[in-house]
Amino acid sequence: MSDIDDDEIGEEEGGPNLGEYEGERNEKNERHGQGKARLPNGDTYEGLYQYGKRQGKGLYKFKNGARYDGEYGENKKQGQGTFIYPDGSKYEGAWIDDQRNGFGIYYYINGDRYEGEWQNHLRQGRGTYFYSQTGTKYVGMWQNGRRNGTGEVIFGKFKLRCHWKDDLPVGQGKYIFDIGCEQHGEYLQKEKPPGEDEPEDAQPTIISTWKAGKITDISHL
Repeated sequence: MSDIDDDEIGEEEGGPNLGEYEGERNEKNERHGQGKARLPNGDTYEGLYQYGKRQGKGLYKFKNGARYDGEYGENKKQGQGTFIYPDGSKYEGAWIDDQRNGFGIYYYINGDRYEGEWQNHLRQGRGTYFYSQTGTKYVGMWQNGRRNGTGEVIFGKFKLRCHWKDDLPVGQGKYIFDIGCEQHGEYLQKEKPPGEDEPEDAQPTIISTWKAGKITDISHL
């Protein structure tokens, strides 16, 4: 579920005369209005400028095949835009200061998809993650790119509703089945020691184990 950080695909910055330019200018000879630019690093930009900076709608193509088609403010991605990454993954949504911020949809190359809130490039707030291989989806809260807070995983004919911490279920929860019943229980966390092939100083892995409890009718709460 990793997201490419397009800070690693930075747009070239510079003065008003950086690279080759064809387009409108203002009385100060600044790029102003509609224009096309080819930058020294091989990137290209076609769109609107204001006082020498990218401002408004534009299309920025990177020499590595990535591209951004959307809104700019003060040379930064601001507002709504679509970014297609070199590996073929794609983000459509809101941007603030060159980072994914606000509501957006990220399409991963393995077929997974995330729809929800972002903050500083990370999944943050409420969102839904669709797993293409299994057909399941997680609906709930995120923090720092991981499932954190209340949420549920929908498997098809049943779902798990519980609390999450660092991508793992933890504490009280329940499995809800479409036949009209639910199983209550608790997820207990414990450390799994390093395997034989791992170095002795390797950090232990935290795993969650379901401890089943009573079965009741669906409470609808």
